[in-house]
Amino acid sequence: MQDFNYSTPTPGKLMRLLWRAAGADAHILEQATYSDQIKYFCLGGIVTATGVMAGLAGGYAFYTIFEPRGSALEIIDYPIVTLLSIAFGITWGLIIYNIDRFIISSSGKGDGTEAITRQEIINALPRIIMGAIIAITISKPLEIRMFKTEIDVELHQAQLEKQSEYMERIDSIYANRINAETGKIEKWEDEIEQKTARAQELENQYIEEARIITVGPRALAVKVQADKAKGEEIYLKNKYEPFIKESIQKLKQIEKEKQKAINSGENISSGLDGLLERIKLAHKIAGSAITTFITLLFMAIELAPIFFKLMMIKSPYDYLEDNIKEMMKAKKGIYVEYNHFKDRQGTERDLVRYLNVEKQNMEYTQLLETQKRLTEYAISKYEEEMKKKIDENPSAFISVSEPKI
Repeated sequence: MQDFNYSTPTPGKLMRLLWRAAGADAHILEQATYSDQIKYFCLGGIVTATGVMAGLAGGYAFYTIFEPRGSALEIIDYPIVTLLSIAFGITWGLIIYNIDRFIISSSGKGDGTEAITRQEIINALPRIIMGAIIAITISKPLEIRMFKTEIDVELHQAQLEKQSEYMERIDSIYANRINAETGKIEKWEDEIEQKTARAQELENQYIEEARIITVGPRALAVKVQADKAKGEEIYLKNKYEPFIKESIQKLKQIEKEKQKAINSGENISSGLDGLLERIKLAHKIAGSAITTFITLLFMAIELAPIFFKLMMIKSPYDYLEDNIKEMMKAKKGIYVEYNHFKDRQGTERDLVRYLNVEKQNMEYTQLLETQKRLTEYAISKYEEEMKKKIDENPSAFISVSEPKI
């Protein structure tokens, strides 16, 4: 457009793309002023940036929820979870992007002045609530990413404390069973050792007696006692050996159960590394003031386009858009009488007339009326024609039959 030596700048591809993001009409903006082009360029940039941030937040939240649990300080790459997180992040970002486009494009322009009136706030309240919810969902995952290092340290400490608690509980549970079996084994081995020591003592005594003097009654008596002690030793070994083996097997089984419980405790402590726990720690580490500030920052970014549109003064773009809308309504036979009547609540309503529809209804009604009149005329002519035939030959229209006897 070139009027009064003014030429509207030719928009680039990026500007057109951001116009589309803002829900603006590129054809009209090409004919508007540069300030109009910049306003919708900035609105589209905010919407696109919000979609990108939502994608990052959604992908990180998905990864935090579904990553395998382990030590908070352990950095392990999980390709499948990473790919799924990227896919979810892109999908979530596109969803938020389109919701924001709908919110912005349907927000209207208020009353065309810089002031935001109470009624404008009431009208925009549903969109403001939706934007606030979206801002909170974006801010929380990004919060935990901002404080990830501090959160990992706190989580690791909490995991160690929880694991220590489980270890103490497991030790107290299995200690009695282990001590009972160990006590049995020690008792049986102690009896066997005593018999072994006694047999060895008598054997040494017999050897000493036989070396000093010839084998006599005393040496033979010692030999009998030594053989008896040896027999008792063998008897106790044969008696207690199966019990000892059984207790050893029980101890091994108890140790397996204990190790399984320890592993289970490690898994439970690793389960502390969840999205909710990280959000709680983010609030604890950063404090309510900082987390509230971050949430308000994202809310400001999310809600800024809505308030900007309410504050925008009517510009050439708005008048051109209104003109095109009125021309399209006129071309399609739509006529609107604004504030034509008030409803029962006293709200002023517009009267909308669809002239093409009224025209077709009128044509159809007149056609039916004409067909009705023509049908009535045809029936009257037919009646006159039939009357003439009856006058010429009445008997042709009367059939007389004699009654049967």
